[in-house]
Amino acid sequence: MSDATRDEVCVVACAESWRGDGAVLASAFGVIPTLGVRLARATFEPNLLISDGEALLVANDLPIGSDAKTVEGWVPFRAVFDLVWAGRRHVMMGATQIDLHGNQNISALGDHARPKVQLIGVRGAPGNTINHATSYWIQNHSARTFVERVDVISGVGTNRGAADLRRVVTNLCVFDFETSDGAMRVRSLHPGVTIDEVLANTGFSPVVPDDLPETRAPTPEELSLIREVLDPGDLRKTEVKP
Repeated sequence: MSDATRDEVCVVACAESWRGDGAVLASAFGVIPTLGVRLARATFEPNLLISDGEALLVANDLPIGSDAKTVEGWVPFRAVFDLVWAGRRHVMMGATQIDLHGNQNISALGDHARPKVQLIGVRGAPGNTINHATSYWIQNHSARTFVERVDVISGVGTNRGAADLRRVVTNLCVFDFETSDGAMRVRSLHPGVTIDEVLANTGFSPVVPDDLPETRAPTPEELSLIREVLDPGDLRKTEVKP
């Protein structure tokens, strides 16, 4: 039996989002997604291209928060946009709100003409979602985030022309969009989580298959990489509580 904790299961679930991608620019926002993409490259997707967040590609298994990087390439902004427009990128973003078809809001809450809360704007979400693969990481799964209708559409969903929405990984479960109408579907439950708990914290009715597996646990090799190489300072635990 694995002794993996919830945060480590989430790292592996995020890593699985990039399985099969090959040589694409893999971009991640947040501690857990960053660990996920680095774990994927260190194990089953060795051809992923990982940016340092600025203009360099990193070749080594870089511990999160460390600057001890081995540089393998230069990616200026103009090259990033070329990759985006060519669909050679897979990003994992966050979402303040997200709906059944994956429409995402990171811009504002409330009425559009007079919002109650101004957030960070749409940023690169429109271009990301119409050009290349996009996944989401939600660290606190709640009905305030999973809503029937988002207040502002930042990243477009499957019903508005999204190029390739892959996964939504939360602290409770994994969703995908592999349904006939692109609706969100529960793909797996994290160990110890029930479907009733997921549904009680989701503000719409996702597709729930009859056969609902458990999110896979990290292998012993993956656990060693997470704990001893990629995140020896346990920063992952700041995003997911036990």
